[in-house]
Amino acid sequence: MTKFLLAVHVIAAIVAIGPVTVAASMFPPTARKALAEPGDAQALATTRLLHQICRVYATVGVVVPVFGFATASNMGVLGDAWLIVSIALTALAAVVLAALVLPRQAAIMEGIEDAGGAGDTGGAEVAVTARATARLAMFTGVFNLLWATVTVLMIIRPGSTTGA
Repeated sequence: MTKFLLAVHVIAAIVAIGPVTVAASMFPPTARKALAEPGDAQALATTRLLHQICRVYATVGVVVPVFGFATASNMGVLGDAWLIVSIALTALAAVVLAALVLPRQAAIMEGIEDAGGAGDTGGAEVAVTARATARLAMFTGVFNLLWATVTVLMIIRPGSTTGA
């Protein structure tokens, strides 16, 4: 049963977290392009799609810690320091995604759609949105770094007796 739970946990992490990290990383430069060219329907559609991928896969990503807890419980490692740190970092990554990345993406999307529909806005909203994309890129980088750290901890498992 442990091997099954571990396999589902790893597959869920790859399928759910991978798309979020990639789409979230692609969103800021794509949003900047859509902002710079308000009439570019392709840039707007791509930006909208990236945001939708982030939202959907963030929701699907809930299965990763669920199967992670089941696997850890089955393996009897719930009290191990590496797992506790991984759980804390996973929770922090979820907070960064839910509180900093997704809301900022939504606000930027709204700004891009408003700028595209209203014609020339005089540049003031564009400057604010361009700055917002830079901040979003920073928060996305933090999110990705947290997940990379969790991945490394899952692989090396400091103090593990498995020899890995």
